[in-house]
Amino acid sequence: MTSINRRDFSLRLVSLFSTLGFAGTAFGRAALTNATAADEVSHGAETIHQEIDFKANRKRVYSALTNAKEFNKVIQLSAAGMSLGNVPIEISDAVGGTFSLFGGHIIGRHIELVGDQRIVQAWRVVDWKPGVYSIALFQLNDQGSGARLIFDHTGFPQGQGQHLAEGWTSNYWEPLQKYLA
Repeated sequence: MTSINRRDFSLRLVSLFSTLGFAGTAFGRAALTNATAADEVSHGAETIHQEIDFKANRKRVYSALTNAKEFNKVIQLSAAGMSLGNVPIEISDAVGGTFSLFGGHIIGRHIELVGDQRIVQAWRVVDWKPGVYSIALFQLNDQGSGARLIFDHTGFPQGQGQHLAEGWTSNYWEPLQKYLA
């Protein structure tokens, strides 16, 4: 079983951006702006790191997060889901495929899907500035007879960390634990 640490995640993310052609345009070039390398590095970015244990195995957790029918049942157990009613959930099962959750309030695209192990998403709230996506990494590991989900969320707008962390807990992890119990 392969575990990914934050450094490896960052290196893979940078590699992905350069592969997709974002490096020159999305992150700026010192030669074009006369900025120094120190001016281009953010030292205040927020991140979310959460570790959640489930009594279910990795396969069940992965399926509940990537199958629209199952995730709809999870959402119905959350506070947000109860207030939305039965709003359709869309989740593609393919790399590059899209998802739309919570009545279209959360949208994104799957960057990487490794069955029963890892999900990496370009993830956004629809009222963020156009084109702004964060990266959500769901890493599943065996934990006794259950599974441990190691979750890292990076690249979201400054000042959103606390709100997003609370949202992940109340709208994903707590209802997911109820659903899988």
